[in-house]
Amino acid sequence: MGGLGSGTPALYDLLMLPEMKRAKRRADPYRDTQVIDERAPRVNQTVVGLISLLAVGTGWWWLLALLALQLALGLTLGRRWCLACVAYFELIQPRLGEGRLEDARPPRFANLVGLAVLTGATLAYAGGFTTVGAALGLLVGALALLAATTGFCAGCTAYKLAYRLTGRTFVSCPLPPAP
Repeated sequence: MGGLGSGTPALYDLLMLPEMKRAKRRADPYRDTQVIDERAPRVNQTVVGLISLLAVGTGWWWLLALLALQLALGLTLGRRWCLACVAYFELIQPRLGEGRLEDARPPRFANLVGLAVLTGATLAYAGGFTTVGAALGLLVGALALLAATTGFCAGCTAYKLAYRLTGRTFVSCPLPPAP
């Protein structure tokens, strides 16, 4: 990626070490939607958790609506519309390399649950039920930060548990082979 006809290297080339440029992804983050780098949901959870806490702490409940909108866009239009995902895949992953790949269905379900609770929080705030809105916002913030810091994702666990309760065994989708 050189400069645009100027003959000078682009900023991307200056910031990337040669060994980073050689790292190949086993899965395209925008096309291979059956799998996801395990660190991408952690980045998203960090963003959702911190902004949720900021919204509740400051009373800026409209931030909860923006988070819900962001999750809805990512879930319906794909990862290119998830700002935290794009930041991870374009800024962080190229520098750290691809993490372990995991089945994308449990984190996707967790995002659906987060969307539902954030929507409920937004509607509660908008309807004047600030205590309910704050409680729901804090719930999302706490669970998102728990997942981001420990790796325990309540929504992901609920997804896998639902498989067991319906008599099915959760089987992760096939992952691409390691290089």
